[in-house]
Amino acid sequence: MDPRNVHAYIIGEHGDSEVPVWSQANIAGVSFREYCSVCEKQCPRDEREEIFEQVKNAAYEIIKKKGATYFAIALALVRIVESILRDENSVLTVSTLLDNYYGISDVCLSTPVILNRNGVSKVLKIALDELEIKKLQASAAVLKDVIKGLDI
Repeated sequence: MDPRNVHAYIIGEHGDSEVPVWSQANIAGVSFREYCSVCEKQCPRDEREEIFEQVKNAAYEIIKKKGATYFAIALALVRIVESILRDENSVLTVSTLLDNYYGISDVCLSTPVILNRNGVSKVLKIALDELEIKKLQASAAVLKDVIKGLDI
């Protein structure tokens, strides 16, 4: 499958506690769960976990082979700046301060937002299943613990 036809979000902190949003993943507008039956594959949980691990650990593989990930970071930054300068109202997953997002407040996490010349104009509260909500709350707790440990 061409990755450009796969639409899925990774939310939370950027690291070990990031959360794959399988409940909203889709391929060409067809939900991931429905697509699995159409393509006659079972898409077992362990296969999904392997896909997520590859995504989560991609940066380590790039660093191992190229020494750094600055090209990917630069590409992401260009996309964010384009959305702001062109007032695109693009939906991008960027870190933003949350206020009662599934009970999470006072911490910055990556979530889908509408981004335009004013910066984040709206945080999109995408539908999450119960497990995804718990994982996102755990991701927030990881960051809050790190913040508490800072000497500032």
